[in-house]
Amino acid sequence: MRVLVTGANGFVGSHLIGALAERGLPARAALRRERQQACGSVLHDRCVVGTIDGRTDWRTALEGCGTVVHLAARVHMMREASDADVAYRETNVDAIRALARQSAAAGVRRFLFASTVKVHGEGRAEPYAEGDAPAPRDAYARSKQQAEQALREIASETGMEATILRIPLVYGPGVGGNFLRLMHAVDAGKPLPFGSVDNRRSLVYVGNLVDAIVACLAHPAAAQQTFLVSDGEDVSTPALVRRLAHALGRRPRLLPVPVALLRLAGSLSGRRAEIERMVGSFAVDSGVIRAAIGWTPPLALDAGLARTAAWYVKAFRSLRPGD
Repeated sequence: MRVLVTGANGFVGSHLIGALAERGLPARAALRRERQQACGSVLHDRCVVGTIDGRTDWRTALEGCGTVVHLAARVHMMREASDADVAYRETNVDAIRALARQSAAAGVRRFLFASTVKVHGEGRAEPYAEGDAPAPRDAYARSKQQAEQALREIASETGMEATILRIPLVYGPGVGGNFLRLMHAVDAGKPLPFGSVDNRRSLVYVGNLVDAIVACLAHPAAAQQTFLVSDGEDVSTPALVRRLAHALGRRPRLLPVPVALLRLAGSLSGRRAEIERMVGSFAVDSGVIRAAIGWTPPLALDAGLARTAAWYVKAFRSLRPGD
């Protein structure tokens, strides 16, 4: 039976669609609106569902689907408004409640939800584990925790199998956001003030994440489980800069600026959260998924960075004269 993938036009979703096609697993993309470029030519089974919230009618999209991978989510807002919790709840909580209930009614066997490690909180030096109490700090993380709970309740009521993956920062070909900005800076040889940072952060290569998703769809022991997933190797910010530079064939330029000064600058400039992501620790222990279903990441961190760098060079260096 088919796998219904929401958010199929996104960064992770487009990679998942490709991986399912490579494995000969039929998939259907649930799209807010029709777009050709992200899914490419590997997928012809698409269903436009419009706005994704608590009022979405999923019945057509769910026809003939035995599993659901729910990737679609509101991740960012232009600014954290006073009603941010409401905005995130509509897309991230109300939507999964509607989709999960309709999935169970349609006979879906397993529902996999892409959550975030941020439900655990932030700022702890020790790695987080699945058994740690949730302590979300912002509206996005709170909405993901509420979505997890809604899915668990519906799965318990209906007997549908549910799997939740808590995911750290994802990188790989097609990445955007802060990781892409860091790659631009490293590739351009810009000096970066992270030479004195001593932190630990977990990442996951998009191909490793997709492999974990596919493994969880099939393995009986993944039912009714919550897993943290990562590359299995934590890295400090300066080490990441050095390894990215190596992958890009550039020389890293790291300045030993005191972390306290960086945090002060972040507070004064209104970029406190952005700076904290670069200087603070956020590591996870992904041992449970390995023990439960025998999953290990196919690619090590350096291999994932090498593939990301190869994509970057092809996508961006040709746009700059002299490279």
